[in-house]
Amino acid sequence: MYPLFNPNKAVLTPFLFFTGKGGVGKTSTACATAVSLADQGKKVLLVSTDPASNLQDVLDVELTNDPIAIPSVNNLFACNIDPEASAKTYRDKVVGPYRGKLPDSVLSTMEEQLSGACTVEIAAFDEFSHLLSDEDVLNQYDHVLFDTAPTGHTLRLLQLPTAWSGFLDESTHGASCLGPLSGLGEKKELYAKAVESLSNPEKTTLILVSRPDVSSLVEANRASSDLKDIGIQNQLLIINGLLQTHISKDKVSTAFFERQRNALNEIPDTLKDIATFSLPFVSYSLTGVDNLRNLFSHNPVTVMGNEAANKETIRLPGLSKVIDDFSSKNIRVIFTMGKGGVGKTSIASAIAVGLSEKGHRVHLTTTDPAAHLAYTFEGSVLRENLTISSINPEIEVEKYQQEVLSIAGEGLDEEALAYLKEDLESPCTEEIALFRAFADVVEKSENEIVVIDTAPTGHTLLLLDSTEAYHKEMSRSTGDVPESVKKLLPRLRNPAETGVVIVTLAEATPVLEAARLQEDLKRAQIDPKWWVINQSLYATDTIDPVLKGRARAEIEWIKKVKEELASKCAVIPWLHEEKIGYDSLKEFIDA
Repeated sequence: MYPLFNPNKAVLTPFLFFTGKGGVGKTSTACATAVSLADQGKKVLLVSTDPASNLQDVLDVELTNDPIAIPSVNNLFACNIDPEASAKTYRDKVVGPYRGKLPDSVLSTMEEQLSGACTVEIAAFDEFSHLLSDEDVLNQYDHVLFDTAPTGHTLRLLQLPTAWSGFLDESTHGASCLGPLSGLGEKKELYAKAVESLSNPEKTTLILVSRPDVSSLVEANRASSDLKDIGIQNQLLIINGLLQTHISKDKVSTAFFERQRNALNEIPDTLKDIATFSLPFVSYSLTGVDNLRNLFSHNPVTVMGNEAANKETIRLPGLSKVIDDFSSKNIRVIFTMGKGGVGKTSIASAIAVGLSEKGHRVHLTTTDPAAHLAYTFEGSVLRENLTISSINPEIEVEKYQQEVLSIAGEGLDEEALAYLKEDLESPCTEEIALFRAFADVVEKSENEIVVIDTAPTGHTLLLLDSTEAYHKEMSRSTGDVPESVKKLLPRLRNPAETGVVIVTLAEATPVLEAARLQEDLKRAQIDPKWWVINQSLYATDTIDPVLKGRARAEIEWIKKVKEELASKCAVIPWLHEEKIGYDSLKEFIDA
């Protein structure tokens, strides 16, 4: 369908940025590419700025902020830059001057406001910039590969003149999760040079990595368009994990193969204009140099593990136990949370159906723009005790932005207004806008169980957990703090009232990101009740050698969830078909 990607044959620029949604295989693809280029005799530096990076696990070597030689690969050097540590330094620099001058509650709010994804990304970009702008790096290495690329939002902010003025020090609009960038004013020239290098097609290639599924293709398309808009035109797309063949008598193998092909038939039109390659779905875990080299050999390798591992059995309950637990304890608010593409919407829908079947009145809602509950329940007659709705992020964010602009935008000059508008495009702005909508929906829990697909993060909850923050983020638009908002956080923290379900896959990145999410929630004094491992090949009876090999690779991550991360854990096998409709969703419960 697409030619296989091979770095030996591709014409690659000095800088290679790998980007894509979590779990698509950015790190393994970047590592395999780095090993292949080094094997050709090229001197290569591999850099990760992902806070949840598993780069050292893939290369099987301890890494630090400083590049070290990889013992098993001549010419390959790697470093694992910690943007969280860089973000802490940035926070200290921003907040430091106010210590002893402002109340502790205000300082706490400032620190939490600077704990969001945008601040971490600015800190990561600081690290990118040194490497992109340092001529010694280009002289020392033939290729520098970055595992994780900066987003279009961050790059656009850095291109706006107002970002480097004192505007944020003086502004009271409060929407920024970046803080006063003027604190890094001395780096303006460095950042400008870095952005220029990113836009130079002779220096930089953006490699979009996607799985052959709808959600990751949509994310790749968004990233592609967003980065093209700020000048990064040199792009290529890698469809990772494409099952090459299937066994017709194996229902799992056949369904897996057909579902991937159906997703690729729906690939967004703008991605069709980008040079596209594929990488095969392999039976082995992409860790260790030998396995990384196998990826580009394109020779079928089946790794079934040792005999003891093959006989190992891990027993976990199914989703029915989760539903029984919530029903017996009369939990009133249930959130499903996790990274994109793990199946939160399906799990939330199945939980709602299961509780409805037990006679509870249930309201199901979502804020995920890609999760169409109307589609999930298409063609089915809802039971009278189940209702569904959707919180539209675009509508909520636009309403919130207009409210802020009407108040904070008055009297600003053109540059300051441009900055304010771009700042209001940040992920944190969306969370704050949706927070109010959540509060209204959760109010329904006094009369029915509310199941919500996709919830506010611990960062957002902490950001709003003070009188000052509530007033700053809410009352500026509404004139006062709604009663539903005041009651929301105490309600979410009450384990007798609220249950959080973390949904993951039995793979490295989804589990590591889910672990970070859980820590974030615990900081906000919310303790998830259940983890659900979704789409598990280990829990199927597949006989396909490739899928069976991958099932063995899941054991490590199932054990980590069961033994280290979750107080209660359930598993759902990889199901042969997408579950559409009320009765079909019940199959999740019985799986």
